[in-house]
Amino acid sequence: MKALVCAACGFIALDGDVSGPCPVCHSKKEIFKEVEDAIVTPSPATDKVELNKKHIPLVKIVKACGLIPDSGCTDVSVKVGETTHPMLKEHFIMYVDTYIDKKYISRVFFSPEKMNPAVGLHLKVSTGTFQAIAKCNLHGAWLTETKI
Repeated sequence: MKALVCAACGFIALDGDVSGPCPVCHSKKEIFKEVEDAIVTPSPATDKVELNKKHIPLVKIVKACGLIPDSGCTDVSVKVGETTHPMLKEHFIMYVDTYIDKKYISRVFFSPEKMNPAVGLHLKVSTGTFQAIAKCNLHGAWLTETKI
């Protein structure tokens, strides 16, 4: 899938808006490049099924907050892969970027061998579409989206 990508940090502008600096690394907008295969498209081919299962982020939405009660927030959990992605020195999830309605909200970095590829967020919004992009150091960026 074609997208605009920050050449410095790999941020993908899902909404196509690069009118300002990169929201992750604050690099100038001029370094964004259109990349043909910026996001991996899952393949139904049998040789790719296992690859899909380890890379596509799974999102769970809970319309209540376990951390900040009575705040009206929405809990969102993102786990990378139906089959948990390995977190080895040579093969790991680098980060997960999250968006609401294709607008960037956060990036969580992972350390191989020390972390599991999962993210927990507490959103102040209760409607919209949530997107997550998991970036594998070997197999690229994988996108999923779901309604809040």
